[in-house]
Amino acid sequence: MSIPPAATSSVSFSQGVNLMADRALALLNLADGLAETIKACNSVLQLNFPVKMDDGNYRVFQGWRAVHSDHRLPVKGGIRFAPHVNQDEVIALASLMTYKCAIVNVPYGGSKGGLIVDPKTHSVGEMERITRAFARHLIDKGYISPGGNVPAPDMGTGQREMSWIADTYKKLHPHDINYFGCVTGKPPTNGGIRGRVEATGRGLQYAIHEFFRHPKDIALAGFDSGLAGKRVIVQGLGNVGYHVAKFLQNEDDARITVIIEWDGALHDEKGLDVEAVKQHITEHGGVKGYGAGAYIADGKSALEIDCDILVPAALEAQITIHNVDRIKAPLIVEGANGPVTYEADERLRARGTVVLPDAYANAGGVTVSYFEWIKNLSHIRFGRMGRRFDEYRGQVVIDALEEMVGKEVPAHLRDKLTQGADELRLVRSGLDDTMRLAYQEISEAFHTNDQVNDFRTAAFFVSLKKVATTYMEMGV
Repeated sequence: MSIPPAATSSVSFSQGVNLMADRALALLNLADGLAETIKACNSVLQLNFPVKMDDGNYRVFQGWRAVHSDHRLPVKGGIRFAPHVNQDEVIALASLMTYKCAIVNVPYGGSKGGLIVDPKTHSVGEMERITRAFARHLIDKGYISPGGNVPAPDMGTGQREMSWIADTYKKLHPHDINYFGCVTGKPPTNGGIRGRVEATGRGLQYAIHEFFRHPKDIALAGFDSGLAGKRVIVQGLGNVGYHVAKFLQNEDDARITVIIEWDGALHDEKGLDVEAVKQHITEHGGVKGYGAGAYIADGKSALEIDCDILVPAALEAQITIHNVDRIKAPLIVEGANGPVTYEADERLRARGTVVLPDAYANAGGVTVSYFEWIKNLSHIRFGRMGRRFDEYRGQVVIDALEEMVGKEVPAHLRDKLTQGADELRLVRSGLDDTMRLAYQEISEAFHTNDQVNDFRTAAFFVSLKKVATTYMEMGV
């Protein structure tokens, strides 16, 4: 289930992204025209294609694939299936991908795809035919390939659709041994990588962890303690919202006090059981009727409930000029892309609300997609060559300790010392390192530049400086 976007901004999604980028570009003193070159979307492919339905009739579908910047190749970005997709949204998301990849030092340009379709209204057979037809047209036009343009899951798509796309590419390019690399987010059993499904939610958790490691930044939000016990509102219990809520609750002792879904919200100051709520949504389609907590029919109004951390993880334009003044959270962590409109962001900046922006906070997905792509091109799973060596080295350390002290190493320490790094541990380690280092760059830009007074501008400043450097070094 998804929460519909709110068309309550005087500027479009793509215009809002550009205006946010302009704040940082004004500080970079770039050569004339370079800022406009960076912001411009390189190309947009629009497709209209027929697909045969189960009843024997045909239906025409419309979709887009935008390439914002190919300053790095391949370009990267998800494909979303939703009834409200439009060209401006696809362009905005493609530009965010350019900036996002630069922030987390993933060597991709930015791209995005979208198809106007509601997966809930089609059979599995119809969805396979629709997905394969869309993929086939994109491949034919050069908008999907391992070295040129690599999609990934987004709203309405997942491992199943990515497998169909990979198989379609393989059929069209049977001699390309790197065909698995044409798309990421595949099942681990079919060219994917462990940890990809929860990567965006896990990345949000790591971003929050790093925020709480910086005393100066904690003080900006008015916090004087760590993450344990913090009251968290999560909007959207889809893939991203579910995983970050579960991780924060189970691993960090945060209290998930509000969960917002398309049909309303649940509120319990003692904390909601994320797993139980997710199970209820799976069985009943929404949060209404859940046995614990107070049910709020106007789910969006629950964004305004007092809390410590607000995680909008649904769709764009959820915090707007119409509700921003009632938002009480001192820390907003953007799980979705563009959940705060440009006008609302201006209000939040003016009053000092700390926002960890989408271009950084939800970059876990593309980061782990990068790891999957590397795995596909190298044709070897992570940990295959080093895992047993790590175990052997750990055993050598244990043997040396026991020989020196004349005592056995306790079992729990023995297990940790002899534990080799498998694919999942390596993925989590790489993701944690990526989110930490990117945050540190953003925080440094915030604290060392008097003209940067919010984390979104700091993130864009870091990103655009890297992109501009690439353009200038290429001689563009």
